[in-house]
Amino acid sequence: MLVRRTSRAPLIPALAAAALLALAGCDSGADSGEDADSAKATGPAVIAPGKPGEAAETLSAEDAKKRRAEDDSPNAADFTYAQMMIKHHTQAVEMTALVPSRAESTQVKRLAARISAAQQPEIDAMKGWLKNNGGEKKDTSGGHEQHEAMPGMATEAQLEKLRAAKGKAFDQLFLTLVTTHHEGAITMATDLKAAGNNILVEEMADDVIAQQTAEMSRMREML
Repeated sequence: MLVRRTSRAPLIPALAAAALLALAGCDSGADSGEDADSAKATGPAVIAPGKPGEAAETLSAEDAKKRRAEDDSPNAADFTYAQMMIKHHTQAVEMTALVPSRAESTQVKRLAARISAAQQPEIDAMKGWLKNNGGEKKDTSGGHEQHEAMPGMATEAQLEKLRAAKGKAFDQLFLTLVTTHHEGAITMATDLKAAGNNILVEEMADDVIAQQTAEMSRMREML
């Protein structure tokens, strides 16, 4: 037993010294940790669009995150996105409807069927969302001029050319126009994720990005 006591005794001063060093280390790192937390909390400024008729606000990243967690009520960007994307998707469905009677490639026919099968339910979902949120009667998408200005939209002249084409010529023009159309939809969905406030609309935008990115890659391989 004496041997055990003498072997443990020197540990006491060493442990005390280690504890003092640990405390000193914590004190010296506290300020840097607080500074890091402060920098993280402030973050880059976020412009939060207001509801229809309200001005936008500039918020810290942390405040924007908290506000969204507390209230994901739709803002102007959400309504505009849904209304514009319905029109955008509708044109894609119209183009795919030309495929069965004009396309030559089986791959193009299968791709068109998948695009139509994905986008028509998305149109229905966005219309349902607008109805549930009182936005179906208020069109904020800007009318015909804004319709033409939406990224990726085919012009009427391009659509007429597509309607007149057949076989391989149709296949190539269809793939070219729909690839550009998908690029535009992805741009719109990405912009919504930065400006919108409603979680459901953002989830719909995420679906557009995921689905159309995959389809766009496939079409580029087919061109």
